[in-house]
Amino acid sequence: MNNSKFYYKCVDCGATYDKLQVMYLCPMCDKLNSPKLPPKGVLKTVFDYQKLINSGIDFAKLSHNNFMDLMPFKEFGSLPNLRIGRTPLYNYRAFGSPGSSYNIFLKDDSQNPTYSFKDRASSVVSAYAMENDIDTIITASTGNAGSSLAGICAAQGQKAIIIVPESAPAAKLTQILMYGATIIPVKGTYDDAFDLSIKATKEFGWYNRNTAFNPLTIEGKKTVSFELFEQLNYTVPDRIFIPVGDGVIISGVYKGFEDLLNLKIIDHIPTIVAVQSEKSDNLVRNIGANKFMAKACTTIADSISVDIPRNFYMAQKYIQEYNGETITVSDAQIMEASLLLSQSTGLFTEPAAAAAYAGLLTYESSNNLSENSNNVVLLTGSGLKDLKAVSSVIEMPNAIEPIIDELKKFVP
Repeated sequence: MNNSKFYYKCVDCGATYDKLQVMYLCPMCDKLNSPKLPPKGVLKTVFDYQKLINSGIDFAKLSHNNFMDLMPFKEFGSLPNLRIGRTPLYNYRAFGSPGSSYNIFLKDDSQNPTYSFKDRASSVVSAYAMENDIDTIITASTGNAGSSLAGICAAQGQKAIIIVPESAPAAKLTQILMYGATIIPVKGTYDDAFDLSIKATKEFGWYNRNTAFNPLTIEGKKTVSFELFEQLNYTVPDRIFIPVGDGVIISGVYKGFEDLLNLKIIDHIPTIVAVQSEKSDNLVRNIGANKFMAKACTTIADSISVDIPRNFYMAQKYIQEYNGETITVSDAQIMEASLLLSQSTGLFTEPAAAAAYAGLLTYESSNNLSENSNNVVLLTGSGLKDLKAVSSVIEMPNAIEPIIDELKKFVP
């Protein structure tokens, strides 16, 4: 397929590749990678921004064309016939929250077809596969990416093979099976599943969707930045709070705003806050360190539980270049945030998404939110994905006899 809209650039060595066949990591950097360290050689998709500027492109034209000028495939019709993206952005004040001098916005990506942010990436990977006559896609996942790929492939008539740690939440595994994908649980962690999926790609030639391995996943995730800019009346938010595991979502958000910056549509990048659990902080803890040191993760937020963040180097580079911020929160804070968010807004999110809100609450309590600032929280998945995780903050009452005297015991 001849698609000259973009080329790949290695975020580590700077090598560029305009080859049109499937590419994953920079082949030069990949030779030096160690299985116990984040991989180097992750590729960034680069477009001809000057050509687009010269063509008179502006945001209205980009949006009208479904951002296809900044997508790494040819036809919009190659995407699945599902509503992906264009998710709601809620003003927190609309829920009756206490008055404050700043604005809080909640971007609810649980409204995607498989109820998570991951559909943005899966749809782009699937579209590329459709245009290149690829019918089998594999991924490693703690659940969301797997259920997303399974659902998107079901809509596209493609085969999905999902490798998951056996500890993945039952609801996510159920989704994968209902979509008809081949699911392969492994005894081990997400990192073990990731490594096995790479070996399978080399052995069987399947197309690999893995985040921080397939560069097109970042191109799918960047679409949220375009939506935020549009939904905030063509302004850049002051801060965006993002749950971080592998570092791909945060890189995608940065990439979207960077595309707009390169097109001179915006003049600055928002302050992006990487939020991790204290029990899974391998990305933020290692930023700027001389040597990467991993520790085993035990967080309740399975979607951001990653021992080796595969997109560490790209995420680090973005955070350092654009003065991003980092914060860790406890699992207790995550669950408290999940409960507060549910009870005050009606938005029930999984723990990973609640982590981003916990990060905002920490900033709020420290008076770090500026007057009149616009602050966005990225809610990346539905709470129905992992009901077991919230059992610690709720209590199911015992059944009563169906008589009024028994009911009165529950009346305040």
